[in-house]
Amino acid sequence: MTRCALPPGIQVLERGWLSANNVLLFDGPEATLVDSGYVSHAAQTVALIRDALDGRRLERLINTHSHSDHIGCNAAVQRAFACRIGVPAGMAEMVEHWDEAALLLSVAAQQGERFRADHLITAGERLYMGGLEWQALPAPGHDMDALLFHAPDARLLISGDALWRDGFGILFAEVIGSGGGLEGARATLEAIARLSVDRVIPGHGAPFVEVDEALGAAFARLKAFEDDGARMARNAIRACMTFMLLEQRRMDLDTLPAYLAEVPLYREANRRFLGLTPEALAAWLVGELERAGVAVRQGHELHST
Repeated sequence: MTRCALPPGIQVLERGWLSANNVLLFDGPEATLVDSGYVSHAAQTVALIRDALDGRRLERLINTHSHSDHIGCNAAVQRAFACRIGVPAGMAEMVEHWDEAALLLSVAAQQGERFRADHLITAGERLYMGGLEWQALPAPGHDMDALLFHAPDARLLISGDALWRDGFGILFAEVIGSGGGLEGARATLEAIARLSVDRVIPGHGAPFVEVDEALGAAFARLKAFEDDGARMARNAIRACMTFMLLEQRRMDLDTLPAYLAEVPLYREANRRFLGLTPEALAAWLVGELERAGVAVRQGHELHST
């Protein structure tokens, strides 16, 4: 993969998969942060940001969307740096009332610390960050209220989980039955394809320049999901269990079937698309995670590798 050179006022703290990337954009003595990471990484996130700021002031934190790996450290970052927090306008009520179902925390058995949003970001709004003018653009699909941030003069895109180098994030709305995820994802990818973009800063993974290849891979994945809902459901179940293992490090195999039957995301994905018993779903899932090299059985436990 070709190295992606970024403008001098932008620094990406690449975090892996449990926490989303932290994107810092510097304007003189002040900075803006895009996305904060997962709550269990709060101390590490604050330390990384403090080091990157190097004496500058974090003026604001903005989020691309509402998922736990992007908003989980918002409260900790706000406490540490007294920054303002801006969220996509579609998140307003779920954040204000801390609706854990709408935020998918209870739906996917994930965690997040309640925070206060100081302002709302609307689609079409223009923001000045890192010496560049950016426009917030709607990015439904992975999260129906998500936003992208596009800097046309720099041909640069902060894509959140709407576009990665090798795909995009889980289409939760389709998997759990609220609908619109497939159509939203297609509209978002088509919108990205029309933008002037040479460089992408994704929510996970390194910044990249292979934009056409990434879009091709994303459209191919989307078409596969449109053609085969079971494939989409299996992808979501694998990805969410991998995320859980990154957080918890281990899972009791004896209780895994009951866990899959109780957590709404797994239960609904299975009910709507797969129709397996909890025991059969657990057996399939363990085999998949082992084959992918992300987990290994140790006695009666499944461990993250």
